[in-house]
Amino acid sequence: MSTETLLVELGTEELPPKALKSLGQAFRDGILDGLKQRELNHGEVQWFATPRRLAALVFKLQLQAPEKTIEVLGPPAERARDKDGNWTAAILGFAKKQGLEPDQLQIIDTPKGQRMGLRKIVTGTSARDSLNDIIQGSVKSLPIPRRMRWGASREEFVRPVHWVVAMLGQDRDFGEVLGLQTGNTTRGHRFLGSDSVVLDRPEQYVSALTDAQVIASFEQRQHSIRQQIEAQAETLGATAVIDPALLDEVTALVEWPVALTGAFEERFLQVPPEALILSMKEHQKYFHLVNNEGDLVPHFITIANIQSSDPSQVVAGNERVIRPRLSDAAFFFETDKKIPLADRVPSLDKIVFQQKLGSLQEKTLRMEHAAAILAQDIGAPVDLAKRAAQLSKADLVTDMVLEFPDMQGIAGSYYALHDGENADVAAALAQQYWPKFSGDRLPESGTACALGLADRLDTLVGIFGIGQAPTGSKDPFALRRASLAVLRIIVEKGLDLDLRNCLQVAASQYPDGTLTENNTEQVLQYMIERFRAWYEEEDIPAEVFKAVSAKNLSRPLDIHRRVQAVHTFAQLPEAQALAVANKRVSNILGKLDSDHKFGSVSANLLSEPQEKALALQLDTLAAACDEHLEKDEYADALSCLASLREPVDAFFDGVMVNVDEETLRNNRLNLLKQLRDLFLQVADISLLVVGK
Repeated sequence: MSTETLLVELGTEELPPKALKSLGQAFRDGILDGLKQRELNHGEVQWFATPRRLAALVFKLQLQAPEKTIEVLGPPAERARDKDGNWTAAILGFAKKQGLEPDQLQIIDTPKGQRMGLRKIVTGTSARDSLNDIIQGSVKSLPIPRRMRWGASREEFVRPVHWVVAMLGQDRDFGEVLGLQTGNTTRGHRFLGSDSVVLDRPEQYVSALTDAQVIASFEQRQHSIRQQIEAQAETLGATAVIDPALLDEVTALVEWPVALTGAFEERFLQVPPEALILSMKEHQKYFHLVNNEGDLVPHFITIANIQSSDPSQVVAGNERVIRPRLSDAAFFFETDKKIPLADRVPSLDKIVFQQKLGSLQEKTLRMEHAAAILAQDIGAPVDLAKRAAQLSKADLVTDMVLEFPDMQGIAGSYYALHDGENADVAAALAQQYWPKFSGDRLPESGTACALGLADRLDTLVGIFGIGQAPTGSKDPFALRRASLAVLRIIVEKGLDLDLRNCLQVAASQYPDGTLTENNTEQVLQYMIERFRAWYEEEDIPAEVFKAVSAKNLSRPLDIHRRVQAVHTFAQLPEAQALAVANKRVSNILGKLDSDHKFGSVSANLLSEPQEKALALQLDTLAAACDEHLEKDEYADALSCLASLREPVDAFFDGVMVNVDEETLRNNRLNLLKQLRDLFLQVADISLLVVGK
């Protein structure tokens, strides 16, 4: 089967940098999906994305998909003829539709019986004939939230498109895409390269663009940027901090990257480094540098999109741009320090937290009470937790945070230290927002934990309480993230808190009538359910979490320990048999009348050797199991119970439970109840039974 190399490229105005990487990969995936649908096999695939282009290169693409035999099924064979032996109307109609005579049809065996039909060979799809449709399909499937039109064109795309390359070997005419005729002419760097780059074959794409001062590969360009940044930093004896998101964005802004190092005055180092970094990173897309101690140094690295004949002029221009931004940060810092944080708290009364839930000052007061109770529960200083809560939102009315919203908490920490507040309080102001995202660091001190929990729990009960719980993909108050943060703090910091009690504490701070009834239970169930996603990431089967959540527990640390124990137990060879046995026991007990009275097991009524053996084993294990449970050693408890497999199997093999004699039947039911209760002390392991 003959093959050729395929090249498809869309040439555009500058594409959105934060979306470029995903657009490049999606464009490639769209092309590959189109080829797969048409059963066109291929070899290696490369994708390309620069500010002005999206492209895909497919090697060894089959020019023709293999032919295949398909079956076209008609009516059942038993209805092919009537009682007189004539073809039925159904068969005549089917044959006519296929352009055949009834005699030309075959009997085809199927899983549902014999059918009349035919087998025919279908020619495979031509790559040349389908390429335009494949490109169009890929363009339409790109993840573009809002498309635009330009000029008089009715075509829509994320940015105006100026050229389209489509080449299959030396073929280059594949109709129009986005209103433009496809061809073999691409373009080089906007300033450094040729305006027209004519390709003879797709394989020339990378080298031809390199000659035109364009590194087409997103990954290669990113690798070059990283190497240049690290080399520039090394000359200064410093380390560049390369944020992955910023690296992606910068890679999407240039086609021919050139790293240049600039400097700023050392006086700016008196400003909180986080503010300086935000100025450089967010506004100018600069990479900052630190010394061996991790302290910021007065230099930055910028990535130019041009090889200048006089780099010093480019550097000087960047230094002129960053200086006023750093001056603003310094001015805000010095100005803000003139007013103590405590004096700013009354100003929070003018900022609405949520219309139905009051101002930020009211939220602060609620947090103050809740943080004090939480601090007492976890053994943190109550007075420090109350003070931290009181000051927690005061920096939101500072000039620094108004200019740099990401400085909230961080700015408050610096101002608190300047005001002479306790160092633990100051640290808690910054750490109240930790963790900010999945895998982020947790608050370090008990004071910070109490504050972070109080803040999130107040928001959760408040927003749920006014009927604005998350729905589908909409979560404007980030309640999912807040829930996971609460769970992580409690579990990973080893805080033995009852989440139900914590939510009730938070809800009690709201005026009567503000929140809906049963609000805390609704929030509790929502939060515990967030564990499901947590354990999915840890590859813990859903059945394990279900087995624990069936107990309706409300202590996250306890739930976590049980889940880990059940997960370990589920991997034992005895686990599945015991789960099935528990399922059977659950079904037997579940059929009893709701008013059925259970009692203790009477040894005198144990007649069969199998039930005697099971009763003896249960009595032996009960004490050991209780000892482990008193210490929350759930894994050890389940490990003990794993030895029940053989006596349980023997019981069900040799003992009839539902016998006619009532006293004997009830005694055996009591024995099964004792077995089930032993396991239920940890989890409902009957839910570990995997459905068919």
